[in-house]
Amino acid sequence: MPATITEKSLNVRLPLELAVQLEELTKATGRTKSFLTVEALREYLQVQAWQVQDIKDGLAEADRGEFATEEEVTNFFAKYGC
Repeated sequence: MPATITEKSLNVRLPLELAVQLEELTKATGRTKSFLTVEALREYLQVQAWQVQDIKDGLAEADRGEFATEEEVTNFFAKYGC
């Protein structure tokens, strides 16, 4: 029976400055480069997924014709001084 694959390798070329920072962080935390890289990528992807979903939700609202009225927009900018 074949083993289940739970991980996949990824080779990445890092700018020297970023590689140095990663090395320093591994020494300071006792974590591996792989651990720190996976954690950083996981956090980045979560933020990007949230932003993409928010944009999709906004487009769906626009497709349904759900827009702020001119008065609501004016009040918003008056309140926040934009």
